[in-house]
Amino acid sequence: MKAEELKYTKDHVWVAAEGDLVIMGITDHAQKELGDIVFLELPELGRKCSPGQAVGSIESIKTTNDLLAPVSGEVVEVNPLVRDKPDTVNIDPLGEGWLLKIRVSQPEELLRLMDFDTYQQSVQR
Repeated sequence: MKAEELKYTKDHVWVAAEGDLVIMGITDHAQKELGDIVFLELPELGRKCSPGQAVGSIESIKTTNDLLAPVSGEVVEVNPLVRDKPDTVNIDPLGEGWLLKIRVSQPEELLRLMDFDTYQQSVQR
């Protein structure tokens, strides 16, 4: 996926909308700040979520952080590759390192997310 085509949260989560689904992952900026990712706790399928709610965690050699949902909806898929090989998030955060898919229940929430340029400005402050 191209970074310029994605939407972003202030919590360094990227979102790609595909119909009523969103694919989410962490940004390249986030994975660089975290360092080597060693473990991911991802939600169970069917888990309901809302924006800013913890749906899992991401553990690196430096720290453990909550993984925050970007939109309201239901988790319908998790990436099995990152469960088995969490460093995939470091290697390809915008591609093979995606984390989960959410069926969106309130599509208007996508309008509140940042575009690429706005996100870039936010991380340069």
